[in-house]
Amino acid sequence: MPATSPAARTAAAYAALMAGHELGDYVVQRDTDAADKGKPGRTGRAACARHCLTYTATQAAALYAAHRLLGLRLNPGRAAAGLALSGLTHYAIDRCATHWPEDGPDAPALVRAAHALGKGRWLQRDPGAAALLDQALHKGCIAVAAAIAGASR
Repeated sequence: MPATSPAARTAAAYAALMAGHELGDYVVQRDTDAADKGKPGRTGRAACARHCLTYTATQAAALYAAHRLLGLRLNPGRAAAGLALSGLTHYAIDRCATHWPEDGPDAPALVRAAHALGKGRWLQRDPGAAALLDQALHKGCIAVAAAIAGASR
């Protein structure tokens, strides 16, 4: 029986988007883009944009596969909106790469927000904190994207 309730669609969309996230963020991402996406200027913006395009395409493939194989009956517009949210927020978060420990007016807005919320000492003290915060933000955004994609038709 197809998973057609909004809750079932959202849960399946979340699983698919998370699988796409893991593949897109770690397997598909080019090493040069990973190294450059946090750099200032055109180099950083271009690397981050390339990464986010392949990332979103990977998530789209995973979501489409779930839609077809599980009979999710996703609304194409809502699925596209969820994917757009995931891709755009991924770009904003990944532009902060290597900047999370920074504390000052030149830091990216999300970095300044993290410091304002009391995460600055953790980001400066713990070498793994930046990656954990990065992934927590991605997963929160993916949850919202899945809710959009799985919402009632």
